[in-house]
Amino acid sequence: MSWSASLIKLAAYEVEVCQGRLADVAARRGEAEMRLAVLEAEGLAELARAEADPISGLYQAAFMQALRARKAEARARIAALAAEEQGARDALAQAFEAQKKYEHLAEQARLRERQAEGRRETAALDELARRRKAAG
Repeated sequence: MSWSASLIKLAAYEVEVCQGRLADVAARRGEAEMRLAVLEAEGLAELARAEADPISGLYQAAFMQALRARKAEARARIAALAAEEQGARDALAQAFEAQKKYEHLAEQARLRERQAEGRRETAALDELARRRKAAG
């Protein structure tokens, strides 16, 4: 395997790793957003329960305070995951750039080799023509 193929293979692996990391972070962010939605639904359900049962209203203040704390924690987790997701996207973009750079370098090397081969063939044909002319 040539050096260029090795570099391209390593770069492709790096892209795959970055894609997996991005998918993992996006899944965790989705879970965190779902958890926030569940907390909001719990808050609405508790408000409805407090309206229906005056005795449960006594506990509503403590429940709502705890709910606000859990929601704030969930929002902070979502914000942290959003930042991590952006970092994963940036790493993926850099990995793609590196892969494309290696592919471009390999293509340029192949083109230079073809040009050199063409020059060698032309020189060989010129030499053959000179020998025929000299012999003939």
